[in-house]
Amino acid sequence: MLGKNRRQERREERQTFGRRGNATRYRMREKLVSIGDDFWIENEAGQRVFKVDGKALRIRKTLIFEDTQGNTLCRIQERLLRVKESMEIEGPNGERLAMVKKALITPLRDRWVAKIGDGPDLRIQGNILNHEYEIEADGRKVAEVSKKWFRLRDTYGVEIAPDQNDIVILAVTVVVDMMAHD
Repeated sequence: MLGKNRRQERREERQTFGRRGNATRYRMREKLVSIGDDFWIENEAGQRVFKVDGKALRIRKTLIFEDTQGNTLCRIQERLLRVKESMEIEGPNGERLAMVKKALITPLRDRWVAKIGDGPDLRIQGNILNHEYEIEADGRKVAEVSKKWFRLRDTYGVEIAPDQNDIVILAVTVVVDMMAHD
């Protein structure tokens, strides 16, 4: 029974992720975050869909996530004076969308947790430095980050399941990238 359930889960995962899956795909640049710099997130067709605006000359790291028309979708800010390094993702009206923290003890793999305001927490684990990791909610994979989809050495992809909030998942990915490559 247990083997059958796992087999069914893998089958469903293949329907969502991978070349023939229905996940939404985005392209991002490695080490893309440098405070004061702006960068674009592209869809799988290579079109710019989101802009991340790095705000320079601030006491704490701040990034503004915008659509192509310049509308603010969320704000990413470093939280100072915490035991664990953390960054907060706020909505356009200042409401908390997520709080991302790195696990203190990570013996074998990098692990992160994103506390989502009105949904299940996201667990992020894998090889963060090499951009090969998965994001799970309630034990189910909701996004995958990988470099192996692109030939360009400084590019990696983010695949997001159809029933997810792309903005939050992409913002969490940016936060993990910032915190891992400080």
